[in-house]
Amino acid sequence: MTMRKDAVLRVVWPGLSTAVFVAGHLLLRRIPDMFDLASPSQLLHVLIGGGAYFSAAWLGGRLVGLALERTSSRRRQVPKLLPELISVALFLGASIATVMLVVGQSLSGALAGSGLVIAVLGFALRNTLADVFSGIAVGIEAPYRIADWVAIDDQTNGRVIEIGWRTTRLSTRDNTYVILPNSQIARQKLVNYSAPNRTYRARVQVVLDHGISVADAKSLLTAAAAHSPIIVATPEPDVRVASYDADGIRYHVRFWVPSFADDVDCRDAVFSQIDSALRARGLPLPVGGLRVFPADAGGGRELRAACSGSGVGGPS
Repeated sequence: MTMRKDAVLRVVWPGLSTAVFVAGHLLLRRIPDMFDLASPSQLLHVLIGGGAYFSAAWLGGRLVGLALERTSSRRRQVPKLLPELISVALFLGASIATVMLVVGQSLSGALAGSGLVIAVLGFALRNTLADVFSGIAVGIEAPYRIADWVAIDDQTNGRVIEIGWRTTRLSTRDNTYVILPNSQIARQKLVNYSAPNRTYRARVQVVLDHGISVADAKSLLTAAAAHSPIIVATPEPDVRVASYDADGIRYHVRFWVPSFADDVDCRDAVFSQIDSALRARGLPLPVGGLRVFPADAGGGRELRAACSGSGVGGPS
């Protein structure tokens, strides 16, 4: 009920303004003919006509904004730039219509005379205009929205908190504030980790010794990853052989992450479970013949490593 009341209040004044100016325009045309009066001045005609155009643009912008708000969900909000862009387009149309009322048929001449000024301003503001037009493209295509987690050129990661005309603002996982020009974002690779779904599959790479069969390694790594408490339980994690190299067999442990905000914690949990499983089994590691044994039966946490003479040291 409160939302409906707020929506009605937002369109009341634009609607009344539009109705008044449209009614005034109609009366201005009919009253002189009905009562045989002199025609009103051109200034009054322009003022009422321009008021009608701008009031209609005001009302149209409010109605479009309300429609976009109703179609957006809490998680996938409509970018703030999009309704603003539509409102600007409506007011630009109203401005052009008003100018046509003022200059009449000489509109093309007025535009031609101001061409040089427009060219100079365009050159001086080329970088700003590039950011603005890139922001317009972002508002139309919507590659990301408010609250989405994105990665820009694999270097800047963060949660989108604002999409403006010139810049997009991100909040990183370290609670830092990053402001990026829209033109820079448009030129770089962008990965949206929140679309079409917040969950996505990630992977970590593990190298195991050739002495462990692929079947045993897959079973061990899959079971270890499945015990990670943070990752998504369904679909279950799986393991794929990435390469068969001289230093060992490389495996990709694949698992599903609930959201990009949990990505680092999920990787930490998966690696911790894999490390615990390898140490519990006493399996050989591929670095310099290093072999890790489980803790002594006495309950101590001492780890003993038997290394070959390759000169590669293991962890202390």
